[in-house]
Amino acid sequence: MISHPLLEGLGMVGVRLGLERIRTFLEVLGEPHLCAPAVHIAGTNGKGSTTAFVTQALVEAGYTVGTTVSPHIQILNERVQINGVPVDDATLSEAIEHVDRARWSWAEAAGIQGHPLSYFEFMLAVAFQVFAWRGVDVMVVEVGLGGRLDATNVVQPVVSAVTSIGLDHTDVLGDTLEKIAIEKAGIFRRGVPVVAGALPEEARQVVTHRCQSLGCELWMAGPRLRREQRRDGTWSFATPMGGVQGVRLGLRGVHQGSNALTALAILHRLRSLGFLLPDDAIVRGLSGAFLPGRLEQLRPGLVADGAHNPLGGRALAAWLSQRPKPGWRILLLGMGRDRDPVPFVEPLVPYVDEIVTVQAAHPKARDPTELAMELQDFDVELAAGGTVDETLPEVFVEALETIVTGSLFVAGAARAVVTEGVLDGLQAGQGPLDGDAERPEEEA
Repeated sequence: MISHPLLEGLGMVGVRLGLERIRTFLEVLGEPHLCAPAVHIAGTNGKGSTTAFVTQALVEAGYTVGTTVSPHIQILNERVQINGVPVDDATLSEAIEHVDRARWSWAEAAGIQGHPLSYFEFMLAVAFQVFAWRGVDVMVVEVGLGGRLDATNVVQPVVSAVTSIGLDHTDVLGDTLEKIAIEKAGIFRRGVPVVAGALPEEARQVVTHRCQSLGCELWMAGPRLRREQRRDGTWSFATPMGGVQGVRLGLRGVHQGSNALTALAILHRLRSLGFLLPDDAIVRGLSGAFLPGRLEQLRPGLVADGAHNPLGGRALAAWLSQRPKPGWRILLLGMGRDRDPVPFVEPLVPYVDEIVTVQAAHPKARDPTELAMELQDFDVELAAGGTVDETLPEVFVEALETIVTGSLFVAGAARAVVTEGVLDGLQAGQGPLDGDAERPEEEA
């Protein structure tokens, strides 16, 4: 389902950091967040991909897995997954209505005025309720924002992980890597093992000190956690508990090697806790993982990637640098008003011929003309478009390759354009739809 009537108005509540409200409400629901052991995954970038890798490997090993992610990029069901598949409409609707009844009864009894839960808190409670109903064996929980005060921090993890730490959401989490690392490391629990990806030195120190103070055994990318990509594109990974060889990852991009290594380390920590996770199941999980809107080829000549911060921009640029450019390549760019487009776009400019700005259907979406004006100092052709559904067909037939990026919501809008058949009968680079304009000369 795209949405649900009971969710109307919740999107305007905004971010509400803090745990007391969601913890108290979940007690009223019967503590569904404690229905199964949890893997809790935080990080500036890569937490969604790592979540997908871990989920698929657990499924391949025969476990029933409940996974919750955010945001959804096309349908609401993406936030509540059973065995890596978005839950069906009927179950989701039943859970939404169940949680809705409980929240108003709780709010009335507690004397709470207005909306008692934010959108994120409400849908998290819905996910936990579905997991409890389905009797999942394990939950894989992706942090929403930060970690320490994120609503997901009510779970009791058996493994905690931080995939990466960079400057993002600085207005909420802090304006230094150290401050952001403190927020991410807030998900650690005393004695619970921790896995961390490659971190900047300031963040590494925070994570290490936090683990020492809580008695958490820490595995961090480095000599103990290693990865290597071979010439044929396959990967080898190693942790203190062994390794796997010749893995062809299900997710594109060299940066996915780091996420897969973090996932393998999480899975090996679970193995040490008694989970039955044979190597062949892990390899199938790493190879079979899927995540919409992450370097996803929607059609020949059309790729959608939800990168939206400088780390994501550099990862996308690294992927583009390794691919031959087929000809005129357009970056279809849409970003939120809270994002600085300049550091995001800067590494991408050498690999594109033109940037066309667009606007997603989201309250925080930046106006395309305003966005284009902020990018006018770059040496690249620049144009302001309209909405994604208006602009994508025109760009798609003009360019030999279109890269849609800047926001998960923009990537989701591109997916909707494709699934709704708007591009049916069109081919990349076939020429302008109206036949009036001429496509720029392709590179020789």
